Amino acid sequence: MFQLEYVIKSSPVILYDFVTSPSDLALWFADHVDTHGDLYSFTWEGSTDNAELLECQVNEFARYRWDYQAKDEYFEFQIKQSDISQDTILVITDFADPKDIKDQQLLWDSQVKSLKQHIGGMG
Repeated sequence: MFQLEYVIKSSPVILYDFVTSPSDLALWFADHVDTHGDLYSFTWEGSTDNAELLECQVNEFARYRWDYQAKDEYFEFQIKQSDISQDTILVITDFADPKDIKDQQLLWDSQVKSLKQHIGGMG
C-alpha cells in the first residue's frame, strides 16, 4: 500500500464530485465511466475495468476495489482540509507490488494533473 497527497485548489464539495460522479471521473480519470448502482465501469482506449464503490462518506472519501484486486486491496480518494492553510488535500491510497509503485505514482501524478486542469486550479 502507498499514499500520495496533492493540494487541490477546490472546495471539498466540488472535489468529492470529481472522485464519485461518472461524468466528472470521465474528465480526468478514464475516457468513459458508467455506473450501475455501486459498480463502476472505467474505460481507457477501448479497454474496460470494473470497480465496486465499497464505501463513501459525502465530501470526505470514496473507496473502490477493482474486480481483479484482492479483498483487502482498494484505491481510495480521501479529502482533507489543512487546519493551518485551509487548503484542500486529496490523499490517494492505492496498492501495487513494490517494484511497480514508482510507475503507479507517475500514473497518479499524471491523472491528478488532469484533475487539477479540469477543476480549475493548478495548485
